[in-house]
Order: sequence, then C-alpha cells, then structure tokens
Amino acid sequence: MSHHFPPPPLPVIVFDFDGTIADTLDAIVTIANRLAPEFGFTPVSQREVESYRNLNAREVIRRSRIPLVKIPFLIRRVQAELNREIQHLKPIIGVMSVLTTLRQRGHRLGIVTSNSSVNVTTFLKKQGLESMFDFIHSGATLFGKSRIMKQLLAREGLTPGEIIYVGDETRDIDAAQAVKIKMISVAWGFNTAETLARHHPDFLIHHPYELLELLDHNRPRFP
Repeated sequence: MSHHFPPPPLPVIVFDFDGTIADTLDAIVTIANRLAPEFGFTPVSQREVESYRNLNAREVIRRSRIPLVKIPFLIRRVQAELNREIQHLKPIIGVMSVLTTLRQRGHRLGIVTSNSSVNVTTFLKKQGLESMFDFIHSGATLFGKSRIMKQLLAREGLTPGEIIYVGDETRDIDAAQAVKIKMISVAWGFNTAETLARHHPDFLIHHPYELLELLDHNRPRFP
C-alpha cells in the first residue's frame, strides 16, 4: 500500500519595495538632492550615487554627512515628496510577469518596506498589481528592518521557515539573517552584486526571471 504525503506548503515570498519591485532610486536621489540645502548636506552627483552602491546604509549616511538627528525627518519628507511622483514610476523590468507567475503557482506574496504604505499602495494600484499581495508591512526604520520582519511573522502567523525574503540591500540580508529567514538578494537595485555577496545572502540573482528558476531548482531546500 503506497502512502501519498501531501506536498509541503509553498513558501510565502516577501519582497522589499524600493529597488526590488519599484524602480525608485533616481526619483529618491533627485528628491534628496532638492532637500539637501534645507537638511544641511551636499547634493550627490551620479558618480557618487554609483560609489554609494558599494556601501551599507550606515556608511552612506557617514559619507553624506547628514546629521543623524535629521534622518527621521528627512526620510518622512522624501516619502511625502515621492508620493507626488510615485504614479509616474515604473516597476523593475521583468518583475510584473514574475509576480503573476508566482501567484499562478499558488504562492502568497507580501511586501516589507521602510517606504510608506501609502506610497506602496498608490504604486501598486497604478500598475494593476494591488491584488498580487496579501499584505504590506511598512516601518520607517533605516537600520532595524529585522524588527519589521519580526512584527510581520507575528501578525501573519508565520514561522521563519515558511518565508523567503527578496531584497536589494545589505540591510535586507542583515534583517533576514537576524530573524533566520532565507534570503534572495537581487543585484538590480541599490547595492551592487559584489557588495551583496560580501554579506552572504542564501542566493544572489541578477534578473527577476531567475527567481522562478531558483524556486524550481531548490524546491527541497525551501520549505
């Protein structure tokens, strides 16, 4: 008599927003440069932005010499200004079809972001992606993304083993490692592939469709 065991549940895939799903980097840099005189730092050139891609969040702040006490206010202002431009921004090329395929395969999808939930929702509505995601968790923290991850697990009733996190920055890797969540880093966002690799994500991909291949090939390694 053969026993048929049910297949293990599909992992819930949680995405970072800026740089991972939405191509927001240029808009954020433009806004930050516009606010530079008011917040007491020097605007950054395109070349400097490229060099910043090799740094983590703390190093970016150190190099830009933005007074730490002003950071929370600057973040809020950038998000407020971004709200006016978010509907003109585009998803990363290839992301929309990958999200559609993941949904068709039966994955639950979510977003964890330090952007505002208003900006994320506005963008998703404009792109017709709103129904793709089961949840959006936002918390305006520059360093402590692991705290938002822990809140997400508690609110959604998930264990670390049931989630895969997809993000474009070293702080995403640090957060995933702190909470013991499998991490797929993407090299099309803010941090360079070399910088991400130094933080040892579980996987590193260079194009959205590689996410589908990765999930196919590593089925036994994922929950």
